[in-house]
Amino acid sequence: MSHPPMVYIIILTWNGRNDTLDCLRSFKTVEYPNYRIILVDNASVDGTVDAVRKEFPGVDIIVNPTNLRFAGGNNVGMRKAVMGGADYILLLNNDTLVDKDFLTKMMDAALSDDMVGMVGSKIYYNDKRRYLWYAGGKIEWWKGWISHRGVHELDHGQYDHRCETDYITGCCLLVKRDVVDDIGFLDESYYIYGEDVDWCIRARRAGYKLLYEHGSVIWHKLSVSSGGHLSWFKNYNKFKSQLRLMARYAKWYHWLTIPCGMVMKAFLSYCKIIR
Repeated sequence: MSHPPMVYIIILTWNGRNDTLDCLRSFKTVEYPNYRIILVDNASVDGTVDAVRKEFPGVDIIVNPTNLRFAGGNNVGMRKAVMGGADYILLLNNDTLVDKDFLTKMMDAALSDDMVGMVGSKIYYNDKRRYLWYAGGKIEWWKGWISHRGVHELDHGQYDHRCETDYITGCCLLVKRDVVDDIGFLDESYYIYGEDVDWCIRARRAGYKLLYEHGSVIWHKLSVSSGGHLSWFKNYNKFKSQLRLMARYAKWYHWLTIPCGMVMKAFLSYCKIIR
């Protein structure tokens, strides 16, 4: 790759100083040669900005005056990346750790076909290093379900193949600049959750391919900013966002079964049978 595309990496943080520092430290071994990091701080009060400036003076920092949440904060960073001449933009959670060649593998997938618009990584739980959190995304319109493929499964290579996927989690999402120019930024009308799925649906309907790339690996500390994986706040807001998504994109005939499916999922999630 003589002239690798420029990738702008947007890391959004809100009162996540230690996780953010750990994430940035993991980039010290990243092998992809042409990337820049923009840290977008959503009005943290825990000293995140000062700590990053001290340890990582080369990181570009945007400080928002208020918490713009996921979509708004990332959109601020993406607008700066577009103005800076980004070829690709990577959205990355601040509570992640990255493998040394995660970005190289993502770019290999992104450049494999001109119509590839977005790429997602294989994501493990950080506290269970070989257990999967994301290996592709599924949208089951008849049920009204949006879920990760492979979640909680021990990885023994069952998802070790590059493939198209219904959606890519915003935890680690590489998007081609042309896609942003075509379909726009994240929808800020979502309070929290669902913005990434909405973006992916819009990209697919515009004709772009979404790929899951198994060779790109990261680890996720999981829902630190929303109180944990099974917190009431997270599950309540996920339910609202999924209902909004279905109202926007599902066909009329899907609604013959969506209400029962969503009630069932809410019950199973409450009973910790599914997550």
